[in-house]
Amino acid sequence: MLSGTTLWELIGARVDATPDALLAVDEEMRTITFAEFAVEAERAAAGLAIHGVGPGTVVTWQLPTWIESLVLVAALSRLGAVQNPILPIYREREVGFVTRQAGTGLIVVPSVWKGFDFESMATDIARANGDCQVLVADRALPQGDIAALDPIAEPVADDDQPVRWLFYTSGTTADPKGARHTDASIAAVARGMARRMEVHAHDRSALVFPFTHIGGITWLFTALQTGCSLILMESFHPTETPEVLSRENVTLAGSGTPFHMAYLAAQKSSVTPIFPEVRAFPGGGAPKPPQLVYDLRRAFDAPVLSGYGLTEAPILTMAATTDTDEELADTEGKPMPGVDIRLVKPEGGIAGEGEDGEVRAKAPQLMKGYLDESLNADAFDEDGYFRTGDLGRFDKSGNLIITGRLKDIIIRKGENISAKELEDMLFRHHKIADVAVIGLPSAASGEIACAVVQTAEGQEPIGFAELIDFMKDEGLMVQKLPEQLEVIDAIPRNASGKILKHVLREQFATS
Repeated sequence: MLSGTTLWELIGARVDATPDALLAVDEEMRTITFAEFAVEAERAAAGLAIHGVGPGTVVTWQLPTWIESLVLVAALSRLGAVQNPILPIYREREVGFVTRQAGTGLIVVPSVWKGFDFESMATDIARANGDCQVLVADRALPQGDIAALDPIAEPVADDDQPVRWLFYTSGTTADPKGARHTDASIAAVARGMARRMEVHAHDRSALVFPFTHIGGITWLFTALQTGCSLILMESFHPTETPEVLSRENVTLAGSGTPFHMAYLAAQKSSVTPIFPEVRAFPGGGAPKPPQLVYDLRRAFDAPVLSGYGLTEAPILTMAATTDTDEELADTEGKPMPGVDIRLVKPEGGIAGEGEDGEVRAKAPQLMKGYLDESLNADAFDEDGYFRTGDLGRFDKSGNLIITGRLKDIIIRKGENISAKELEDMLFRHHKIADVAVIGLPSAASGEIACAVVQTAEGQEPIGFAELIDFMKDEGLMVQKLPEQLEVIDAIPRNASGKILKHVLREQFATS
């Protein structure tokens, strides 16, 4: 596995090692090798320099998962710019907030994509921000003379690296929060992930979620470190994406619960294996129902290798190829190299064996704090551990089990109910394709548990009595039973697969 202090140094090392190997292929069968990638990046860097991009320039970019997006990342790295990739689902409010806070000098967007006018939005935001430019990049980047580029800056030690990345959280309940990362922090998580999954040069990994997510950038680092290839889809489609991955002989079919559910549905509709070469299903970004792990194993004879982390601290723990199916289904794997996790009970003190506590971490992939420094006091405890807001416990083998969120506990008549526990149980019912359990306000009990379900294809919607009988048969105590059932067409999720529970609470709080 190659190492590199910076992304650009890593690119150079990979080109020296395997210049003609495939870096990426997309749904239109366009390809780019590592050597071509480096050349295109320098040409684009020279073109971006003409637009005034240089060391420290903040560039906000909002492109789909295109080959040109990978090239843009490398070009900005060559120039020493500060990159601010943001999800394509962000609109005027979020993009305006992010660019103002980050001090963006250049916004890079497509003209129109999926029916939305990104150019118009970016132009209005740039005008409001004052000293800001807009670059429209429809599968093309500006070109310039490589000879005109400034010399590459000398690399520095990992701990001394400047912040080169601003990744914003989804901001589903408040303004987005900008996490400050370095090349070293991203490289650390990519390296650890590659080792857990035993990624090698012959692997073909699915990059079918937004590349602007921190996980997308991580996979670019992993490809450069290992020499593996990436299969790109500009956006995920439940039937078209499996067809492309099948065509390209995917071996690592990422990357999370909603994607895996689509692969499973596609396999059930086929009489032959759709992914004959698949060896693992990398996961993350959203909780996984344990039953899905067993279903994928039966359908593909391959494990789900999930990781747990956040934008602020990606992939703190991850499953390994040597884990048992029970470990893969019920846990999020062991801490990654260099990661120090402690579990703190809500009332204070370190959680003992079998006790739940808030997951707090120190790690080489931990952010350098938020861009808004006023948020750091609450984000870190007195010993410098990052407070994730997630609840978990360790099993006897050292695997982390996520049991819920501090804010995803339903409190009914003083009793705590874990939404995740109920969701994992309901996901096993054959009539349910997807599920979310939310707390709704109640004058009588404080909160009630409401099960929101999506009906499985070809099934009749589950009734409330049937749902309750099933949960009782599963051994759930009466005090935890849902008191309300809502059946909807589709559970709303964001681009990384997380359920948008605030949307459901707003929808059903007054229903």
